[in-house]
Amino acid sequence: MTPLTPLTPSISANRVWFITGSSTGFGRVLAEEVLKAGGRVVATARKVEQVRDLEQKYPDRALALPLDVNNAAQIEAAVAASLKRFGHVDVLVNNAGYGVAGAIEEVSEAEFMPMFETNLFGLLRVTRAFLPHLRRQKSGHILNLSSIGGVTAGPGWGLYQSTKFAIEGISEALAAEVAPLGIRVTIIEPGPFRTDFLGRSGVEAAQRIADYEGTASNARHYLGTQHGKQKGDPVRAVHAMMQVVESPNPPLRLLLGAVALQRLRAKLDNWQKEIAAWETTTVGADFPEGE
Repeated sequence: MTPLTPLTPSISANRVWFITGSSTGFGRVLAEEVLKAGGRVVATARKVEQVRDLEQKYPDRALALPLDVNNAAQIEAAVAASLKRFGHVDVLVNNAGYGVAGAIEEVSEAEFMPMFETNLFGLLRVTRAFLPHLRRQKSGHILNLSSIGGVTAGPGWGLYQSTKFAIEGISEALAAEVAPLGIRVTIIEPGPFRTDFLGRSGVEAAQRIADYEGTASNARHYLGTQHGKQKGDPVRAVHAMMQVVESPNPPLRLLLGAVALQRLRAKLDNWQKEIAAWETTTVGADFPEGE
């Protein structure tokens, strides 16, 4: 049977999308699909030549810009260039990021700090740079790329997942802060998808400790064997993101893929059991009634 080809969803042609990390993965596919649907896109990448083809193919609706999310001057220049070209930006997609596989003890500071700078602090820098503009226009939608690893963690991915857990908290607070201003925030929580996450974007910790064989080492095995075998379809995933932006009632969180749904449900079930088992201890930590 021939696989079904996803249909490109209808979107507002007036919206301008600003996407970080547009050279590969979800960022690249999203930029392509938004442009294909008639939208306008600012495609950014550290190596701008990797997104120049989008500008060449869609000269009236695409703008390619260099952007390292750790470079404040580049962020400021990219915001200014986007507004100069299109007059407004309506959708900010914080997609840039990568993962390092290894146990908490194995991943060195030299390996995890650049990941935190990109995944977490880079997202903060770009978001904060756009918020004054979004507040002035009293509208906008921010999509923050988290992961199912941002709500449920496992051995071997702890430091990567901690960047995503932080994004979850920042996004939830930000959503409450900007909702009265007409700005929406959605956290995107994908499971395994056939992007470059396990390919060119995957990094393995240099140090390896024998005591973590059988726990954290499974993440290394997954990184080395599952690229291209993931169940998730990136095109369908970005179509879901486009649908969220078009929705009059978008969710705060959007799980993507059956694996993500299964993992979250399993965590919630276990958590509910643990809460119930320790409820007496939990409530017993308060002062007695009337004191």
